Amino acid sequence: MKYQARITLDIIFKYIFKITGLLVLAALGGILAILVYNSILFFLDVKPLDFITGLEWNPTGKTPQYGMLPLILSTTLVTFGAMIIAIPLGIGTAAFIAEYASPKLKTFLKPAIEMLAAIPSVVIGFLGIVLVGPGIADLANLPNGLNALNGAILLAVMALPTIITVAEDAIHAVPKTYKEASYGVGATKWQTLCRVIIPAAAPGIIAAIMLGVGRAIGETMTVLMATGNASLLPEGMFDSVKTMTATIAIEMGEVPYKTTHYFSLYAIATVLFFMTLVANLVGEFFINRFRKYHAA
Repeated sequence: MKYQARITLDIIFKYIFKITGLLVLAALGGILAILVYNSILFFLDVKPLDFITGLEWNPTGKTPQYGMLPLILSTTLVTFGAMIIAIPLGIGTAAFIAEYASPKLKTFLKPAIEMLAAIPSVVIGFLGIVLVGPGIADLANLPNGLNALNGAILLAVMALPTIITVAEDAIHAVPKTYKEASYGVGATKWQTLCRVIIPAAAPGIIAAIMLGVGRAIGETMTVLMATGNASLLPEGMFDSVKTMTATIAIEMGEVPYKTTHYFSLYAIATVLFFMTLVANLVGEFFINRFRKYHAA
């Protein structure tokens, strides 16, 4: 009887886990369906090419303009700037924690870094307004510091905990035999880290980077508060920008229901969805390539 009860319990939990997995897929499919449906209603009024390549976003003007190229470039610029800062800092910190930090220091650093992820984005944005922005304005002799660089710095801070935690786990998971073999042929600790451990942990490190990219692309409140929200083509990191997430957050609360402007925000969300999807697919491609390389 006990054996039969265990088998029955296993079958029940098997179907519970299967149902939960299917529910996640159904939720994702439902979100995508809503985005695509409302985007199609928008594209009945505005040509998709004009929407993607248009140079002006002014949906409330006398002649409404629905060009989201400035929003795409602004989002890309801020995310790229954040990753330039976060990737070397994140991987370097992860390598230090995994290979160089003493046990006492490690027990302090890991919880401290994880606590950084718990800071609300509105608090990070507030610090960008009162601390980082004025500092940038003073250093670059600008009237204010609400620009792409400010947003990139803040997004880098927000992406660091994810990158560090996942990358450190990947580095820590490298078999000790790899290190012992490297030391056995006379390599130093630094050479072992750079030429053996990090390449071996590359799939996990790339996954950490892609999670950081997703965190930066999807952030709303911080960039809304810290980047100036100017829907113009950015020419550099010191220009005020308006990201796609900030545009949706600012305009969705006041836009008339079921108007072209309303549907345009769903179209922006759809573009954002596919940008994130492409970033994840690119990351998955390189992860699989590294796995095949290590398996060969």
